[in-house]
Amino acid sequence: MWFIFALLSAVFAALTSILAKIGIAGVSSNLATAIRTIVVLVMAWGIVLLTGEIGGVRNISGRSWLFLGLSGVATGLSWLCYYHALQLGQASKVVPVDKFSVVISLVLAFLILHETVDAKTILGAVLITAGTLLMIL
Repeated sequence: MWFIFALLSAVFAALTSILAKIGIAGVSSNLATAIRTIVVLVMAWGIVLLTGEIGGVRNISGRSWLFLGLSGVATGLSWLCYYHALQLGQASKVVPVDKFSVVISLVLAFLILHETVDAKTILGAVLITAGTLLMIL
């Protein structure tokens, strides 16, 4: 089941890039990011309310609040940079660089989360890196 959601995430991420590139024409990238954020905020809280998960807020630990907050800051900075890059460059070049986050995530998962890395993971990361470079050069 995780694969279906991951694949849907990839499809929606692809749509995000194309729709954003069209939507930021003549709009400040920061303003566009703020508008996108409002939509995401309303959708996320709507889902929490519809699924009845709002009561779980009081059970979140301080540590979880801290790291979820830091993740939110990272997301915001990522979106601001992404929209600005989309405004300045071609989506076909910006998107592969943005997706290089896969390789960065693998490295960070190894260094911070101590996840194991096997030969397939290393080969995949090398191929993603090569593919990213090939697409942008």
